[in-house]
Amino acid sequence: MRKASITRQTAETEISVELNIDGTGSYDMATGIGFFDHMLDQLSRHSLIDMTVRCKGDTHIDDHHSVEDTGIAIGQALAQALGDKRGIRRYGECHLPMDDALVRAALDLSGRPYLGWNLEIPTQKIGTFDTELVREFFQALSTHGGITLHLDALRGINSHHVVEAAFKAVARALRDAVETDPRKADAIPSTKGAL
Repeated sequence: MRKASITRQTAETEISVELNIDGTGSYDMATGIGFFDHMLDQLSRHSLIDMTVRCKGDTHIDDHHSVEDTGIAIGQALAQALGDKRGIRRYGECHLPMDDALVRAALDLSGRPYLGWNLEIPTQKIGTFDTELVREFFQALSTHGGITLHLDALRGINSHHVVEAAFKAVARALRDAVETDPRKADAIPSTKGAL
């Protein structure tokens, strides 16, 4: 079973993440940040990875630590659940349209973290949420999940649409990458023999 459970506790946050890669996209998010919960719902629902996230953070200061540390914990849980990555497709990509927005995500579960970022978000806030935290989340996810991730906004006027399209695009790319390759279900997808 490709499941993982991670807890992370610092002076700034207390986080638990449970996920099942071979799920149906059921989700239960409670980070104390409404818009962020909505985005994590999209990540779970469209990747078909069951996910439960709990975060108690120092949101009286701002949302930064909660968002970044949640990205760290989800990345760690993904890496743990994938194990040696035997049998996965490894790569995934998606062009995701959402009304005025079109976002491209391409990723490689290579074990080599890298974030290529070209996601221009038109406004600094979506409600009370700081849009600069979107990059912080994906940077943490990429680093701690060992994911090479490229995100590009090809167009977009509405900040909510751009950000939601990004989360959905990553979800769909992740869904493809973690799926078992029926032609190589017993092999690690690398000529090196390890990822």
